[in-house]
Amino acid sequence: MATMRVEIVELDGAVWSGEADSVVARTLSGDIGILPGHAPLAALLTETGVVKIRSTEGLVTLAAHGGGMTVQGDLVTILAESAELVGEIDVERAQKALERARSAGEESAEAASAEQRALTRLSLAGHA
Repeated sequence: MATMRVEIVELDGAVWSGEADSVVARTLSGDIGILPGHAPLAALLTETGVVKIRSTEGLVTLAAHGGGMTVQGDLVTILAESAELVGEIDVERAQKALERARSAGEESAEAASAEQRALTRLSLAGHA
C-alpha cells in the first residue's frame, strides 16, 4: 500500500514526522481525510481539534490548536500554533489551564478558547 510523509510542526519545533496511510484533521470546513495521492490542498485548522494519523507504526493522535495544513504530492504538513501528542499531554497542566479559563468568566473569548483547548487535551488524555 502507498504511504505519504506526514510532518507535524508547532511554533516551538517538530512534534512528529513519519510515514502514514491516512490523516484525519478538523479544518474550518469540517473533518477532512487525506490518503496517499490526495490532490494539493491548503486548509486552516480549527482553533482546537484532534488530528489522527494512521502511521506505518500504528495510530498517532494529537491535540492541535490553530494553524493550517497543506498537502503537496505525498507530503502532508500540519503547522499548528501548538500541538501535543496524546502520550505527552501534561494532565496537571491542562487541569490548571481549565481552572484558570473557567475562573476568567464566560464573557471572555480568550477564556472560552482556553477552556476548549484544555478540555480537548484532557479528553484525549482520558481525564475529561
